[in-house]
Amino acid sequence: MAAIRLTDVCKEYDGSGALAVDGVDLEIADGEFMVLVGPSGCGKSTLLRMIAGLEDVTFGTIEIGERDVTDEEPRDRDVAMVFQNYALYPHLSVRENIGFGLKLRKMAKAEMNERVERVARSLGLTEYLDRKPAQLSGGQRQRVAMGRAMVRQPAAYLMDEPLSNLDAKLRVAMRAELARLHEQLGVTTVYVTHDQVEAMTLGSRVAVLRGGVLQQCDTPETLFERPANAFVAGFIGSPAMNLLEGTVAGDVVRFGAESLALAPEVGERVGERDVILGIRPTDFLLAGPDVDPALPRLRVVPDVVERLGSEIHIIFGIEATQLDLDGRGGLTGERDAQLLGDTRALLTARLEAGAPVAVGQPVELAVRRERIHFFTRDDGLRIETADPALTTA
Repeated sequence: MAAIRLTDVCKEYDGSGALAVDGVDLEIADGEFMVLVGPSGCGKSTLLRMIAGLEDVTFGTIEIGERDVTDEEPRDRDVAMVFQNYALYPHLSVRENIGFGLKLRKMAKAEMNERVERVARSLGLTEYLDRKPAQLSGGQRQRVAMGRAMVRQPAAYLMDEPLSNLDAKLRVAMRAELARLHEQLGVTTVYVTHDQVEAMTLGSRVAVLRGGVLQQCDTPETLFERPANAFVAGFIGSPAMNLLEGTVAGDVVRFGAESLALAPEVGERVGERDVILGIRPTDFLLAGPDVDPALPRLRVVPDVVERLGSEIHIIFGIEATQLDLDGRGGLTGERDAQLLGDTRALLTARLEAGAPVAVGQPVELAVRRERIHFFTRDDGLRIETADPALTTA
C-alpha cells in the first residue's frame, strides 16, 4: 500500500494551450478511498489515467509512496486499474483472466493458483472459474475485472467508472461489495465516477472537479454541509440545491418577489449585499403545528408532485432568478420552465412520505433558516454564516 501525491498536475492536449487538468494538488492517504467526481469532461478520468501512466503529465509531479513516478511506465508504478468496459479476454476462462497478470510476471503456478482461488472466494466467483466471460452476467464480469486487479496485490487500485454499465439494482449491490472489499483489504483506492451517490457513499473523501480544476476535496458530510462554492453546492446533493439570485438587507434576504427572515447574526456575517442564495430541498418543511413557528414561511403552489414511496418531491415556481451551477447568473432548468409554460424559477422541496400535498393546491413551507447557504455573486465563493467548528443538527 502507498499514499499518492499530486503536485500542480496539468494536462495539455495537442499544444492548444487548453488544459484538461489544471494545476491539481491532491494528497491521498495510504489506505484511503478517494473518489474523483464531476460532470462529463471535467478531467477526472484524465487525472486517473495520469496516475496510472496511461497519459503523459504536461506539468507537475505524481508520487506513489516514496517514489516520483511522473515519467515511469505504467507497468513500473505498481498500480492496478479497473476499467468501465471490464477489458476481459473473451477466449480465456475466469481463472485465466484473473491470473493473467501473474502469468506475465512468470509467477510459480502453485502460488498463482492459490492467489486466484483466494481472490475468487472473496468475490464469490469460485463456481465460475472455468467459465468464459460470455457466460457471465454483467455483475459477474465486473467482479472478474476487480479480481484481476486484486490478485496482483498492488500499492493502489485505480477504478474508472467500473459500475456504469450495470443496472440500478446491481450497482447498489456492487457499491456495497466495493465498500466491503476496501474495508477488508485497506488498499489505497482512487475511484472515478460521475454519479454523486456513488461518490458520497463510497468515498472516505471526495474530490470535486470542474473544467480540470479541483473545486473542493473533503468528506462527503462536509461537501454537503459546507460546500466551498456555488458549483459544489449545486453539484453535490440529490435533488440538487436550489440556487437563486438574492439580496441581503439587514435580517432579511430577498429573492425576486419573495423574502425570508434571517437570524440576526447571519445577517451580520453576510452583510448587506447581493448574494447567491442556496436552499437544499431537504431544508423545506411542511408548515404545521409541530414546526417551529419562528421559521420563515413560503406559500407556494406545487406544479409537480413526485411520490417516491419513502419521500415526496414537490416542484414549484416562484418569481425569482435561478442560477446555473457556475453561480454566475445563467438560468438553470430553462427547458423545464418552458415545458411548464412559464419562466419562473423552479424549486424543489423534499417532504416526508404521506405529506398532504397535491398539484395546484397551495401549501405553506417552512424554511430551516439556519441551514440556508450564501455565496458571493461575483465568484460564487462560500460566505460563512456560522462557526466552522460547529455543526448544525
